[in-house]
Amino acid sequence: MAPQALSQAQRLADRSPSITGPEIVAELVPPPQFEHASFESYRPDLNFPSQLEAVERLNTFAGAWLPQRPGGFFSRTRKPKAELPGIYLDGGFGVGKTHLLAALWHAAPGPKYFGTFIEYTALVGALGYAATVKQLSGARLICIDEFELDDPGDTMLMTRLLGELVASGTRVAATSNTPPNSLGEGRFAAIDFLREIQAMSANFEIVRIDGLDYRRRDVEGHAIAVPRDELDQMVPALLERGSAVTRDDFGSLIRHLSTVHPSKYIKMIHGIDVIALTDVYLLTDQTDALRLVAFIDRVYDAEIPIIANGQPLNEVFDQEMLSGGYRKKYQRSQSRLVALTTGELPPHD
Repeated sequence: MAPQALSQAQRLADRSPSITGPEIVAELVPPPQFEHASFESYRPDLNFPSQLEAVERLNTFAGAWLPQRPGGFFSRTRKPKAELPGIYLDGGFGVGKTHLLAALWHAAPGPKYFGTFIEYTALVGALGYAATVKQLSGARLICIDEFELDDPGDTMLMTRLLGELVASGTRVAATSNTPPNSLGEGRFAAIDFLREIQAMSANFEIVRIDGLDYRRRDVEGHAIAVPRDELDQMVPALLERGSAVTRDDFGSLIRHLSTVHPSKYIKMIHGIDVIALTDVYLLTDQTDALRLVAFIDRVYDAEIPIIANGQPLNEVFDQEMLSGGYRKKYQRSQSRLVALTTGELPPHD
């Protein structure tokens, strides 16, 4: 039974999806785990007052959409004066920036969009610049999670796009990704961001969010690596239950990711319940590692558990990477890999 069942497992390496502009637009909503995110459901760490201050500041930012209440000139019910059209959440990973960004999105009237930096640049690639401006024009709010500073060309493309949209009345909210060497643990990410967007800088208010990664206990733990014979038994058992399972050699997946644009990773994992990876090993090429980080971000958003054998997945980034310019990205991915391999596998409906 086992060999036959194993043959039914799909391979991520066989998936080379295409993605259209309308499909990207349809995905510009918060990830499933933030479907009901609100300011009330955010749990600030009281040891870091900036977290509660960020909630209050975003509530004020969202207040600009509230209808003006009747009242005289000196009435306290008057709508507050117009504020800057952009707000930028600057902080380390795991402090709840995405939760707060999604909460703001839920509080805003439509039309509105929520996506990662990669998704917006992919939209420009799919539709062209002018068509993207037309598609997004009229939006009340555009949320950009993890504004990338890795690629100056893409950064300037996005700032030009945002400049046009802000000029037309759209409001923008973004989070940072603490770029090369994190330049002071994220604090100077905001400065780099403002430098990149040049004339746009006057449109953004910076909101600093200090704190520790809420997954820090997971970071101190380890991703589960199961013995190969155990993985060989788990895959057919999951298939027998009706779960959609992919099974890939880790090296094959890494090579395949280099052939698929990161904007398409979400379609690679569409309809998958569990991902199985065999013979996981230490990565020494930073380009491969960054692709894996982008892929794991999509897997984490989709809440797809991973079973793997070989090197524990949170240990696939070598020490040079973990001490280099993108260490914050790798640390975030490590915590996500621990969560994905230690969580209970979802039961089949």
